[in-house]
Amino acid sequence: MTAMRPDPVEPTSGPVPHVASTASTADTERARRFRPELQGLRALAVVLVVAYHVWFGRVSGGVDVFFVISGFLITGQLFRSAARGKLRFRPMWARQAARLLPAAFTVLLACAVAGALLLPEARWQQTLHELFASAVFLENWQLAADSVDYAAQHNTQSVVQHFWSLSIQVQFYIVWPLLIALVALVAGQARERLRAHLLLTLSGLFAASLTFSVALTITNQPLAYFHSLTRVWEFALGGLLALTIDAIALPRRWRIALGWIGVVGLVACGALLRVDAVFPGVAALWPTGAACLVLIAGMTGSRIGADRILASRPVKYLGDLSYALYLWHWPVLIFFLVVRNQETVGVRGGLAIIAVSVALAVLTHHVVEEPIRRGPLTDRARWRGAAAGLALVLLAGGVWQFEAAQRANETATVGDSRHPGAMAVHAGAIDDVDPSVELIPPMVSAPDDFYRFPGWACAPMTHYPTSEACTMPLPDPAVPPAKRIVVVGDSHSQQYSAALAPVAQRNNWELVDMLKGACPFSTASEVDPANQDCVNWNAAVVDEIADLHPDAVFTLASRDVRAGLTEVTPPGFVAAWQRMNELGIPVIAVRDNPRFDPSFSPPDCLQQRGRGAPECGQPRADVYGPIPPYQVAPDVPPNVTFLDFSDHLCNAALCPAEIGNVLVYMDFNHVSATYMTSLAPVVEERLHQTLGW
Repeated sequence: MTAMRPDPVEPTSGPVPHVASTASTADTERARRFRPELQGLRALAVVLVVAYHVWFGRVSGGVDVFFVISGFLITGQLFRSAARGKLRFRPMWARQAARLLPAAFTVLLACAVAGALLLPEARWQQTLHELFASAVFLENWQLAADSVDYAAQHNTQSVVQHFWSLSIQVQFYIVWPLLIALVALVAGQARERLRAHLLLTLSGLFAASLTFSVALTITNQPLAYFHSLTRVWEFALGGLLALTIDAIALPRRWRIALGWIGVVGLVACGALLRVDAVFPGVAALWPTGAACLVLIAGMTGSRIGADRILASRPVKYLGDLSYALYLWHWPVLIFFLVVRNQETVGVRGGLAIIAVSVALAVLTHHVVEEPIRRGPLTDRARWRGAAAGLALVLLAGGVWQFEAAQRANETATVGDSRHPGAMAVHAGAIDDVDPSVELIPPMVSAPDDFYRFPGWACAPMTHYPTSEACTMPLPDPAVPPAKRIVVVGDSHSQQYSAALAPVAQRNNWELVDMLKGACPFSTASEVDPANQDCVNWNAAVVDEIADLHPDAVFTLASRDVRAGLTEVTPPGFVAAWQRMNELGIPVIAVRDNPRFDPSFSPPDCLQQRGRGAPECGQPRADVYGPIPPYQVAPDVPPNVTFLDFSDHLCNAALCPAEIGNVLVYMDFNHVSATYMTSLAPVVEERLHQTLGW
């Protein structure tokens, strides 16, 4: 399934005060009591969100629209309360809790139960982390942390990932009243003075947040997408509109035009922009501006106005369902893809997903949301209900976590007769392995089965202090190391540390890792040509290695080992080796392992299709050519020794997902630490043969 980020939706809140100017005083007074077109705007946004997610694998820009609506509504409400001197936090937060939490906790509880029953075990731990983060409305920060953790950047989409947006909204609902109260304390209750102070404050927040959003989107867009502070300007924009909209007096024909421009702009946004790749920077002004135009247009009363459709009874009802529909559609979509073992949905599958989501939304709205929101509950009862809902979600997650931990502890020792891993290939006994023996690592542990330097000493690099060099402890610190090897490059170099570590321990070698995600050792930025930071890091690593002057450097010899691509040895690799040659340092360059499509998970495939399923691997001819590219690369210096373990990752026809009862891959492109550990004797033998150590 194409990577995408779910859009959020603002929950319905019943009658909405209207503060826009209309053609007459009477019309204005009526409009101030209710804004039916705003519910229609919610309905339109949620329809776009669902359709774009289900059929197009894209996001629609609805996240930004709903953040503007949130800022518009709550700022207007808080301003009026503060001006009357009746700004009370606890009742207000209790009402918000009654609106937001029942449906949210219902969906989270359902996701916990269904996830334990339907999701492949390899997806359990990630889903559990996000489930707990979503339950306390910190999911956006969980995803932000994953976005800067290279090992987590290839996580599959979880069934609760869409709670990132609701998390930001809840954080906003907590902080915004405190901000308004602080401004009111300074400005006093004089209405126009309070308005002026709020306009100044929100304008400053708008400018600061938008500037930060644009800057962070340029330098680290995935982090910017989930960062709370990059979204403040969208809430502030809605607040600014709430404070000024009653001063906007436009002719009716202009408002009709603005309404349609806003609607068309919102529909076109997701189709014309890659929202998930360029937001929330300056491009997010498109959907937020479209939302503002619809709000400014208000109720025109015209037969040809967009508000006639937005305010119609069916559309308004869909707006009432929008919050629950948003909460349900994403997990229904993900569970459908998992159960059907598909990456995309067709027309009929999409209609089925939407139908189930709407049915669940109707049930949730009438059975859960409305009785609690409209029932005669005290604030204390509402808080107790919220605590009970949270407890149920955490309890369900805790039971699931306990089961995951139990399965993760069901481990065996790699390298024994039951789990030979790579040694089954090396000994020519791969057909003698009993396929009924359980795989290691356990499926539930597979996504975390990556070598991360346990007990190593890590310290900032001298020439690049924001990056660390990690050194494995010597068996006997009193005995100088016999050899020193520096492992340098990206995660595909790092994974070989699992094979090199036991070799270094046995031979009293010092192992030092200098690594940066998506930055293989080269004079160029191979993964992203525009990433100058990668070039700078590699230049600093050369200086670092020159200072250390190890006995050898271990790095990659090739890349692009994937179906549809041609394995290459980039000129930048060769240039980096030449620099090592100038320093008199040998290079050990290893051929890269096969990679699968990013949407494919070998562990999931094995669990869904069964052990030994050939479709969980890939044909060797699709990824490896008969001659490694480095053998024909020009200007390869004499200091380079090449190692090729492709025969231990593939047989003559297939690169399988399991070998010797060991899971080969932890995700779509990294070899598991367990399998790499089983490769250690082969690595040791090759190093002794080729280097004479």
